[in-house]
Amino acid sequence: MGFEVPRVGIREVAAAAGVSMGTVSHFLNHPDRVSEEKAKRIQEAIDRLGFVRNNAGRQLRLGHSTTIAYIVPDVSNPFFATIAEGVERRAAQAGLSVFVANSGGDPAREDSYLDLFEEHGVRGMLVASPRAIEDRLAAIRGRGTPSVLVGQRASSPAQPSVSIDDVSGGYTAVRHLVDIGCQQIAFVGGPLSIRQVADRLQGASDAIRESGSATLEIIASEPRVIATGHKVAAELIGRTQGRRPDGIFAVNDLLGIGLVQTLATGGVGVPEEVAVVGYDDIEYAENSFVPLSSIRPPHEDFGVAAIDLLLSVLGETPPPPESHLVFTPDLVVRRSSSRS
Repeated sequence: MGFEVPRVGIREVAAAAGVSMGTVSHFLNHPDRVSEEKAKRIQEAIDRLGFVRNNAGRQLRLGHSTTIAYIVPDVSNPFFATIAEGVERRAAQAGLSVFVANSGGDPAREDSYLDLFEEHGVRGMLVASPRAIEDRLAAIRGRGTPSVLVGQRASSPAQPSVSIDDVSGGYTAVRHLVDIGCQQIAFVGGPLSIRQVADRLQGASDAIRESGSATLEIIASEPRVIATGHKVAAELIGRTQGRRPDGIFAVNDLLGIGLVQTLATGGVGVPEEVAVVGYDDIEYAENSFVPLSSIRPPHEDFGVAAIDLLLSVLGETPPPPESHLVFTPDLVVRRSSSRS
């Protein structure tokens, strides 16, 4: 037979600390108004009784929630984890808490989270989605919950977004491979239905056309994880040298790391025979078997920018001059593509 443990409230804390309920309330909401001696007694009472603050009443007084949601497609990918750090840090500075949800790239799961957070009345949402989702977000916005689209540029001026110029990133990666002498270049990644993947391929194709002589082979590969990189590299090792690319642009670092590991351990010189460039510049790129060259977005600054844009939508800060923030990534050259 179960039973419910009574919840400790402000009344019990006040009695244990020998102060008024108003003093406890000040301690929780305006600690500067409470003397050091009383604050110490209240904190000791809280610790002893196991008091847990209930924000429902505070939110009722404020007239809005103090929580936002951040939905990501793959929480195991260090790129999204790094962005989340920036999101949480900036949100805390603004007095907001963040719920981080992992959709796993599953549209049904993503829809379920969108419903859940809207039902719970979050103040706003940051949504990183691999699919076209603006219509869905517009409907939610129409019911009172604003959002910022993270990772892809919105087409509607009414939908704020923070994104990377992936066309520029793809161009920079392949231009670098061409510049170090690569002529048979492979693009590894997919699916092209994901806007970011398609944009990176477009940039890569632009660099190939500009070169006038290099070729581009598209190796459609998913999921975009290390194991897939291993699998693609094993297939490339099995080719004759003339049919093997001498440069590879991996659509993300996880693929790139897998490619480099298997190529190098399989007897293919990296970068002497095959140069490799990844995308995202996650922490593991620099520390991989052969340090991986990568296209580097602004990482934590990206998350901070997303929160700042949401704060402006919520009316907490002045509106920015542009509702679609686009960051240009940089190339970080490491051993995997350094032939100098």
